[in-house]
Amino acid sequence: MNVYEAARERLSFIFQEFDNIFVSFSGGKDSSTLLNLCIDHIRKNRLERKIGVFHIDYEAQYRLTTEFVDKTLSENLDIIDPYRVCMPLRVRCATSMFQSYWTPWEKEKRDIWVRELPPDSYNEDNHSFDFFEHGMSDDEMQENFCFWYHRRMNATRTCALIGIRTQESLNRWRAIHSTRNYRLYKGMRWTRDLGGGVYNAYPIFDWTAEDIWVANGRFHWDYNQLYDRFYQAGLAVDKMRVASPFNDWATESLKLYRVIDPNNWAKMVGRVNGVNFTGIYGGTTAMGWRNIKLPEGHSWKSYLEFLLSTLPEATRNSYLTKLQTSIKFWREKGGVLSENTIHSLQESGVDVDAGGISAYKTDKRPVKMDYIDDIDLDEFQYIPTYKRMCICVMKNDHLCKYMGFALTKSERDRRKKVMEKYIDML
Repeated sequence: MNVYEAARERLSFIFQEFDNIFVSFSGGKDSSTLLNLCIDHIRKNRLERKIGVFHIDYEAQYRLTTEFVDKTLSENLDIIDPYRVCMPLRVRCATSMFQSYWTPWEKEKRDIWVRELPPDSYNEDNHSFDFFEHGMSDDEMQENFCFWYHRRMNATRTCALIGIRTQESLNRWRAIHSTRNYRLYKGMRWTRDLGGGVYNAYPIFDWTAEDIWVANGRFHWDYNQLYDRFYQAGLAVDKMRVASPFNDWATESLKLYRVIDPNNWAKMVGRVNGVNFTGIYGGTTAMGWRNIKLPEGHSWKSYLEFLLSTLPEATRNSYLTKLQTSIKFWREKGGVLSENTIHSLQESGVDVDAGGISAYKTDKRPVKMDYIDDIDLDEFQYIPTYKRMCICVMKNDHLCKYMGFALTKSERDRRKKVMEKYIDML
């Protein structure tokens, strides 16, 4: 059985088991393939049912993406119910040192919107999302939409189909193959039980990028023509992303807007702080990419202090809080490093307190240590250094994901409360 046949078998199972289904659709190649598979399944089996299509419209995006979304949603209204969300959501921003988030479709800034609201969209003046709160993130919107849609359809079981592939990243691989005790639907490893009769499912998790394009060609599926422009621009397949243009994944390729979509680019420059700078220097040492060099007369610690001194107070304090948390963690609790890395650190004169067996599920040993300036080792990305923190600041990585930070306790608590609230409502 090939991946196409496996995906069709999974979809057949889902359509038999769930009375309520929707597809999370971004306009990118993976979610488009998943939606095309669903459309084919409904039409070939002549099913008398509709599925929902959930799309977050980020206002600032490629014109070709907007045109593709318009076309896809309008041509299949007999079998889909579109939910095009144009709400003022809190979206991560890595172009600016002044703001870690930006807000698309913010009414107060309508005069500088990149484009006007699409017709029939769910927007601030026209929606029925009883869970929406100002300051809600796009991730929270997606999570809560599942439960809202479940209640709206008065469903017994709702399945949210998500087009992620494990080839794309380690995090996506973990989402499927993690050994954590996730609640599944009937033991299917490619499902997740969110509670209250709501589930996520990932039917194309085992597809490769090549599988996506073979399917598009073989079955003559429509796709976002933006990918043709990416290909013409010489972009590697793994760099072709359709997402919010200002997040940390997009900064390296933000400059492509200037060539592919110059009209939108002119509007984007005035929409969010730092876009033009990132368009010029994204992917360079100026923003922490490639081999950054230490200015003469500085240590990485003193250079970090200098970088922080140039930031607005709120941004500076946010970085300092994360740095202090990390310093305390490595001193008191410690991380885990390989035997070779521990040995290399000790040979370099670094004071390392290495323990025996870690409480984590890993073969690596627990290690307590102070932050060091820098060191040239293969596991550089796992060692607490001031150089890594400098890279976070230069990348405008406000969440410090490069340092391995996850959500803060307050962010986790907020997310947990919102999830519990809407599960209880079911």
